Amino acid sequence: MLTAKDIMTINPFTLAPDADVSEAVRLMLENKINGLPVVDQQQQLVGVICQSDLVAQQKKVALPSFFTLLDGLFPVTASEEMDKEVDKMTALTVEKAMTTDPVHVNEDTPLDEIATLMVEKKLYTLPVVNEGRLVGVVGKEDVLRTLL
Repeated sequence: MLTAKDIMTINPFTLAPDADVSEAVRLMLENKINGLPVVDQQQQLVGVICQSDLVAQQKKVALPSFFTLLDGLFPVTASEEMDKEVDKMTALTVEKAMTTDPVHVNEDTPLDEIATLMVEKKLYTLPVVNEGRLVGVVGKEDVLRTLL
């Protein structure tokens, strides 16, 4: 059976956490890719930034609802969630906009597990890691190529 190592793209485009969001947008559009791994200086995977993370910057802000109790106002939604959403929407660096602790696979992950992850979690790009270091990525196109 095919594994991630057989179908992955080696030496993928990556970004550093302190890169500008505009650099992520440029790389995605110019290279027609959906997501980019974010790595530190030791090539350790620290996150993934994808088109949906960047599109989220353009969405409407959902204002929290409040209820009154004994002359006090209390938010219905957690302020921590609201803070995270606002941080992501106003992010100027990749670190603020990326998804941390991303789903990833290792080189020996079978193709059927990769496909299942992509479908069930609605992922387009899966980083491939070896001992925490990025060694490649598997995209939906890589999986589709196995059908030819």
